[in-house]
Amino acid sequence: MKKLGILCKGVLNRMVYILPDKWFLFLRFRNEVGYWPHLNHPRTFNEKLQWLKLHDIHPEYTQMVDKIEAKKYVASKFGGGKYIIPTLGIWNSVDEIEWDKLPQKFVIKVSSDSGGIVVCKDKQKLDICAAKKVLSYGWGRDCSVRNKEYPYRNITPRIIAEEYKEDESGYELKDYKIFCFNGEPKLLFVATDRQMDSEETKFDFYDLQWNHLPFKNGHPNSKRLLEKPKNFEQMLDIARKLSAGIPHVRIDLYNCNGNIYFGEMTFFHNSGMVPFEPLEWDFKLGGLLKLPKI
Repeated sequence: MKKLGILCKGVLNRMVYILPDKWFLFLRFRNEVGYWPHLNHPRTFNEKLQWLKLHDIHPEYTQMVDKIEAKKYVASKFGGGKYIIPTLGIWNSVDEIEWDKLPQKFVIKVSSDSGGIVVCKDKQKLDICAAKKVLSYGWGRDCSVRNKEYPYRNITPRIIAEEYKEDESGYELKDYKIFCFNGEPKLLFVATDRQMDSEETKFDFYDLQWNHLPFKNGHPNSKRLLEKPKNFEQMLDIARKLSAGIPHVRIDLYNCNGNIYFGEMTFFHNSGMVPFEPLEWDFKLGGLLKLPKI
């Protein structure tokens, strides 16, 4: 669906500090998604995500989105670190990172950021200045302000480095992002080609029977056939346990040669600001999301 901007980004960026959250989301949604949202009586998935930002307020969500504290949350749910990627280091600022103590391969990111990440496959070739810029940008980005995603509001930014992982491809780690509604997985997408300079990231949506779903959301589909993991049902069980009692959350998991690892928990997929193509799928996913009473 074509975006129909009514305000330039510069104007919207200034309004983020002036307008009440509801009005800012109303205008930004129209700019980004292309239609006027019904925030009082939402129908589509993207509209309902905005409603949840405004009304489904729970302090415990902050731990779930903090990339450091979320590991503790997941470990508590499964009695240990079985599904946790090992941590190599945690620092209170970009300048404190001990680069010399990190191995040849690692992943490093900001605990409060959504998206900013440095994947190092060979430390000898790593541009540390460029890596610091990526992390500093993520450090300064506050999703609770720009996106009105309140779970990020009380996170203390830190830097975390983790072990580098690769799946059976030998060059990437596919990301399985499972959409859960009141503790029940309903569909997922697989993110591929995310670390390839020559390729755009691909999103492929599947139902739980691994039927490819005919829509796009922000990225093109892959041209290759993606196989269902052999332990896919175990991944769904993990997602059920982590999402229990939550109206909607996306559980992101990795599957590394049969070993399942936790990625993150996301309450607002793409912040609810990216169109579905075709639009009917925005309504179909919206039908899966039952909003709590307030």
